[in-house]
Amino acid sequence: MNLSDAEKKAVVSAEAQLPDDFVFGLDIGTRSIVGTVGYRQPDGHFVVVAQAAVQHETRAMLDGQIHDIGKVADTIRSVSDQLEQLTGKKLNNVCIAAAGRVLKTVEQEAEVTFTTETVVTTEHVYSLDMLAVEKAHETLRHSDNSGLKYYCVGYSVMRYYQNDYPITNLEGHKCSKIRTELIATFLPEEVVDGLYAAVERAGLHVENLTLEPIAAINIAIPERFRLLNIALVDVGAGTSDISITKDGSIIAYGMIPAAGDELTECIAKHYLVDFQEADRMKCESTEQEEVEFQDIMGLPMTVKSSDVAEVVRENVQSITKQVAEKIIELNGDKSVSAVFVVGGGGKITGFTECLAEYLGVAKERVALRGSEVLREVTFLRQDLEIDSLLVTPIGICMNYYEQRNNFVFVSVNGERIKLYDKGNLTVLDAALQKGLTNDKVFPQRGDAVAYYVQGNLRMQRGEPGESAVIRVNGEEASIATPIHQNDVVEIEVSTKGKPGSIEIQALPEYKSAISFYVNGTKVDCPCFVSANGQLVSAYYEIQNEDKIEILPYYTLEQVLDFMDIAAEGEVLVNHVPANLQTKVYENFTVDCQITDKFHETDAVLQESMDSSDTAAIDQSHEPMSVGDTTDESQSSETVNTENITDEQKSQSFDPEKDFAITVNGEPYALRGKTHYILVDVLDIYPIDTSKAHGDYMEIKINGMDAEFSQPLAEHDAVILRWVTR
Repeated sequence: MNLSDAEKKAVVSAEAQLPDDFVFGLDIGTRSIVGTVGYRQPDGHFVVVAQAAVQHETRAMLDGQIHDIGKVADTIRSVSDQLEQLTGKKLNNVCIAAAGRVLKTVEQEAEVTFTTETVVTTEHVYSLDMLAVEKAHETLRHSDNSGLKYYCVGYSVMRYYQNDYPITNLEGHKCSKIRTELIATFLPEEVVDGLYAAVERAGLHVENLTLEPIAAINIAIPERFRLLNIALVDVGAGTSDISITKDGSIIAYGMIPAAGDELTECIAKHYLVDFQEADRMKCESTEQEEVEFQDIMGLPMTVKSSDVAEVVRENVQSITKQVAEKIIELNGDKSVSAVFVVGGGGKITGFTECLAEYLGVAKERVALRGSEVLREVTFLRQDLEIDSLLVTPIGICMNYYEQRNNFVFVSVNGERIKLYDKGNLTVLDAALQKGLTNDKVFPQRGDAVAYYVQGNLRMQRGEPGESAVIRVNGEEASIATPIHQNDVVEIEVSTKGKPGSIEIQALPEYKSAISFYVNGTKVDCPCFVSANGQLVSAYYEIQNEDKIEILPYYTLEQVLDFMDIAAEGEVLVNHVPANLQTKVYENFTVDCQITDKFHETDAVLQESMDSSDTAAIDQSHEPMSVGDTTDESQSSETVNTENITDEQKSQSFDPEKDFAITVNGEPYALRGKTHYILVDVLDIYPIDTSKAHGDYMEIKINGMDAEFSQPLAEHDAVILRWVTR
């Protein structure tokens, strides 16, 4: 763009007049992009220093949504370059407005109660509004099933309350409670992302984001008119934006994806011209009686503007009907008192008349708004055409001073994410936007283990986890640490604690041994415990939903099997004749005649009966041993084997009769059975199981944790020892 001498002088003047708080606004429309640079004076008037407009070379936008980011970015850059030349200022930050077919609005209220009477500050009001916006966002997330992620792009306060009394402005008042009722507006993530991407590709930073209907209504309908039930319709190229006022507030926003481009397409098809030529014909038909054009055959043509209006009449009726239906919907299923129409699409002949008819209001109550809506706007450049088309671009600039809305970009674990700037963003906001759920941010206790003991439900709680490790810009932080634009956040997610863990031996009902008297000798037998019907050891770790049964008895058969003895004739339990299934409880007596095959065992039992201080049978006899003879020295990490006799070790091993194993690295032989389980080792190896001689007993077979009920295979390597931590 080459500047004339007059324009160069204007640049100097503009640069001198631009204050530090000047604003650069972009109206990114479906057909063109309009840029405005100006500032607000203390009296509220807005001064337009420079404006530039560039049409899209292609249809890079449809229905207010960006379809080609690169081409839109090029157009933005062209507008920005022109304005930099006109103002002599480098433009880095820009305010924009969003439009789109998927618009959501949510009415929401929020309340803050003070502990004492408090003078309301600007910060109080802002925090109150943001609280309502957050609640509205949460409401939308729960009610919308589309799967889309929505961002708030603007809100309008309908009313404030001071101690439950309506008030226009809370700031400066003293009260104990404040409340707001507002309408928050949301657009899908892809719409917002497209706008930001195009602006950033053009080398600019988004300073403020609003909605096009919010921008338009702030200019077209001043606050003094908002007591009335009025609708504002901004008919652009791709969308028709709708705002409604009542009782001093803006009560609703809406959009329909039908506007001026539909009329242009109709003209193009009827007169056989390209889209650009048809758009020119549409605009000229609203300003002059005849329109000249050249069709695709190169033939010059002239048509009456009334003929053009007739060509698009059905389309006008369709658009105005949709607009009327949307207005009635937004206004609580009833019509409004009046309608203001702005935007180029609304200038087409018959638009206001059709809209009035569908709304059921007098034609005089639906009117085009032109330069009169810009009475509080001053234009420094006299060559600018003052038109209602400027309403939205100037409204975008004015919104910058009224309501700051923006998104903050931060990096979370290397990924750039976008956050709605509510004024007090924290690490937690970034974590949740990143998709880190609460269990990734806050430590979680491990899963509890639910189990049953003797039919009664019990619960073993899990261990607590570790909190997340958080850094902001390399410094240690917490989830409550404030974050700002371009902050780098690193989060090592929290951990979940270990699940609940408990062994059988930790149960209060558990006893390590049950004592019986066999032929007058006390015999200590390991306590039988079952988990889900399977025998387990004292070191069994209880699993979720396990059904634990602690058996306070042995059957007679189990007693005899444990002792490796065979009885002949009648066996008495507590002096009563018994069978093999008779239950033998703690301190019960068993009297029986041992067969000749086991006479050595019988002799041992008799010998033990004669000894008052011996609690177990001497292990030096074959083929059985009951109890053990080790002392307290076994509470060390390894078993003291000095007192193990040579007879106990398998020095005279018979491969046909003996079952070879190793215990704690020493060779041993089991004899007398065809099948063995780990508990049989207690018959040949001296270790006391009646009481603890360390912190826990280590039990392994071939290096793997094992249980006393586990079957043995020949040549298994058994570890069996008390261990002190």
